[in-house]
Amino acid sequence: MTVLTEKELTLFTPYSITSADTDMCARLRLGAMVNLLIQSAIGSAEKLGFGFGDLSQLHLFWVLRNLSLEIYRPVRWSEELMVETWPKNIEGILYLRDFVVRDRKGEVVARATSGWLAVDRTTKRPKRFSSEQLEYFTHLKEKHSLSYSPERLAEAAGSDEFFVKPTFFDIDLNRHVTSTRYIDWMVDTLPLDFLLERSPVKLSINYLKETMLSDSIRLVRCTLEPNIFEFEGINESAGTAAFRGRIEYSSI
Repeated sequence: MTVLTEKELTLFTPYSITSADTDMCARLRLGAMVNLLIQSAIGSAEKLGFGFGDLSQLHLFWVLRNLSLEIYRPVRWSEELMVETWPKNIEGILYLRDFVVRDRKGEVVARATSGWLAVDRTTKRPKRFSSEQLEYFTHLKEKHSLSYSPERLAEAAGSDEFFVKPTFFDIDLNRHVTSTRYIDWMVDTLPLDFLLERSPVKLSINYLKETMLSDSIRLVRCTLEPNIFEFEGINESAGTAAFRGRIEYSSI
């Protein structure tokens, strides 16, 4: 197999922030920021021959397992961004992918690192690619966006509880709740006055078990500090954690 260069393994995708991506203050929503990363990851996988169609032939699909994101300033409506992404390395069964988000001036506005699983469509268990294919995923292991791996979060214990029932528009083409909706659910538990005066600066999220349309989620929120919150979404049908998250805010 021909070893690809850093340029060939790296994808740059431009985005223009639309009103549909923003909140009532015209700031890019946290879930919409993560969506830009996911769309860039999809584009990169397609370019490298590991996209949706390619994995379907292998009876596999990609699942985002862990994501850690740092945001250095709010992004606003009509801004133009460039998302750089590359496959970085393999940790156990996780395929690591990093991201750098820059504005029109080339200044970095966000960095992220993520871990993905290649999951068998029938067994729903992770699988590994062949040793020949693994070169794509390890060639840039010394190129880091963040200095740490995607965070693994502990169980969140809190007294604030919220209940979420997925709807039709929460579900993606894999027939489970799409990754960004979990982030929207967490943010929606916070008071409006708090959200109007603060902007997210850090996010970590772990996706533990898929949520289907018929499931119900009990969302537990724990306030660690005035601007830091931990969350755990418990699938009431299965009695197990579906996801965990932590969001940190700063004053605008």
